[in-house]
Amino acid sequence: MIKFLQFSAIALSVMLMAGCGMGRDSQGDVVGAMDRPEFNPQEIPYGMIACPGGTFHMGQTDQDIAASMSNMNKQVTIGGFYMDETEITNNEYRQFMDAIRQDSLDILGEEFVMTQLYPDTTVWVKDFTYHMGDPLMEYYYSHPAFDDYPVVGVDWFAAKYFNSWRTKNKNNYNVESGMAPMPSFRLPSEAEWEYAARGGRDLATYPWGGPYLRNAKGCMLANFKPGRGDYYSDGFTYTAPVGQYYPNDFGLYDMAGNVSEWCEDAYSEATVPIVWDLNPTYYDDNEPRKIVRGGSWKDIAHFLETGVRNFEYQDSARSYIGFRSAMIYIGRSSDFDLGR
Repeated sequence: MIKFLQFSAIALSVMLMAGCGMGRDSQGDVVGAMDRPEFNPQEIPYGMIACPGGTFHMGQTDQDIAASMSNMNKQVTIGGFYMDETEITNNEYRQFMDAIRQDSLDILGEEFVMTQLYPDTTVWVKDFTYHMGDPLMEYYYSHPAFDDYPVVGVDWFAAKYFNSWRTKNKNNYNVESGMAPMPSFRLPSEAEWEYAARGGRDLATYPWGGPYLRNAKGCMLANFKPGRGDYYSDGFTYTAPVGQYYPNDFGLYDMAGNVSEWCEDAYSEATVPIVWDLNPTYYDDNEPRKIVRGGSWKDIAHFLETGVRNFEYQDSARSYIGFRSAMIYIGRSSDFDLGR
């Protein structure tokens, strides 16, 4: 019995010593856990642009014609992050749908996949009264001619589910390759979206600076509704293929016009004064209204302004709302800035 207790004590001592780093090349020092995956520096995700952190004035920069008083100026600081160069396209979303059908159909059920995640193509008919939307309902998502156009007809929940799948898809590859997982893809916060839209131009009316909607050659700088009954002067009657207009100073395309974009935040008229001034966000699971930003092909110029807030109900799919993804940057700001 005494020998057994002595043996147990020796075994316990060996286990404790091994757990404290003894027996490895630590020389008794605290050197951290071994065999950690490599993660230096964080790679720029495919299709994304680096948005370096900084301070800007968030809020309305021009006349508040709606008198909403919902976005008064407030100086805030944003940490570095990545954002998709363009809006998610039909073909990129199709990759997601194909993967869901193959991998998750048995778990989620066909009804969930088709009714909750598949783009609602009937929005082209339902959104507008006395409008010939049937050709777009038939071809916009399904035909290869529209592969590079922004996906529409997806609600806020579908956009978030897309980002969950995108995260899992990327990190499955990283883990299999012996690399550290990436941070999660997600919808941008409202503050991140506005900061990215300005592209480093504080108090800019539009992503290109403003206040004009045409360049020196008279060409429109975004896809929107230039005038009453005029949807075509910008070159496109409905949506445009992504990246058809000049990017802003961060290198982001279509941050004004084409389609409005879902953000992570819930909507409140009182958001600005109550959120923090560092990476502000506003979450409220009981609020069905979610932020959309940027204006769309059917909107007048006012809604293209970087400081204009708008919302849509989270379970509503529209022919003029799409989305793009964001990802936090983990690491030193100097490394991030140099990485651009």
